[in-house]
Amino acid sequence: MLQLTFLGTSAGKPTKERNVSAVGLEFEQDNKWYLFDCGEATQHRILRSRLSIGKLDTIFITHMHGDHYYGLPGLLSSKKLDTAFRPLTVYGPTGIKKFLECVIDVSFENLGYELNIIEFKAEERIHFDKFSLKILALEHSIESFAFYIKENDITNKLNEEKLRSIGLEPSPLYGELQRGQSITFQGKKLEPKEYMLSPIRGRSLIIAGDNSKPDILGSYLEEIDLLVHECTYTQEDYDHLQVKVLHTTAKELGNAVQKSRVKNLIASHINPRYNNNSTKSVEVLYSEIKEYYKGSLFIANDLDVYRLYRDGMVEKL
Repeated sequence: MLQLTFLGTSAGKPTKERNVSAVGLEFEQDNKWYLFDCGEATQHRILRSRLSIGKLDTIFITHMHGDHYYGLPGLLSSKKLDTAFRPLTVYGPTGIKKFLECVIDVSFENLGYELNIIEFKAEERIHFDKFSLKILALEHSIESFAFYIKENDITNKLNEEKLRSIGLEPSPLYGELQRGQSITFQGKKLEPKEYMLSPIRGRSLIIAGDNSKPDILGSYLEEIDLLVHECTYTQEDYDHLQVKVLHTTAKELGNAVQKSRVKNLIASHINPRYNNNSTKSVEVLYSEIKEYYKGSLFIANDLDVYRLYRDGMVEKL
């Protein structure tokens, strides 16, 4: 599986229906998970999900607006109180280190676990066990970033059916072939490349921070299986704002993803005016995006879980 759990989907401030920005990412056959943004009270949402702070490995912060990172002090403190002493890394823009050093004592002696704080720049690439991640610059009122995530291709999967057809059953010899070593079986030399399946392409997605121009992601949109992007206003509501803010409208988002033929879109970062008690629900955002975008569309709610399959399909669980 490649699975996303939305822990907060509101823009700017929490509401009765939505907490502020946070999303968890999991990969199959992995004993850890990754958090993208950590708005205030994210740890409360984690308690209501299948995720655990103890297995959290890395946190990525898109930008230094409070609704995307004010939840860090509480989460980091709870990690200690849970006696979850696994090391943790926080990646963020310039300023994240100063913030954390100001609000908590980040020393190992006081936290009880190793905390690494790394400030990144646009275009940097970071490699992990299951995937690589590239930092992409966005357009917002302050520095804001997206994370292009590319799962590693599977290149060492053996054609077991072919091996069995020549009489070679599963054994340590399989491991040697997977490691690229030639083997001898029944007096015949077997080359690894003759018994490997074609590589399985890793899935790809972008998790974006606040951004007024979705098409700034350019060619990256054309390569991905899934885009997670803000959709803060309808175009009409944005046009009537007295003070303009650098956020994406449903119309702009729909146009951009249709032009780039994005396969799947999950819209988040919903302005509080769109709620169940208002004359305008999130359906107005969905409908406006759908006027322009013909692909697979979801509007995320808190605690929604989505799975991205290897065939490129996205399902809400």
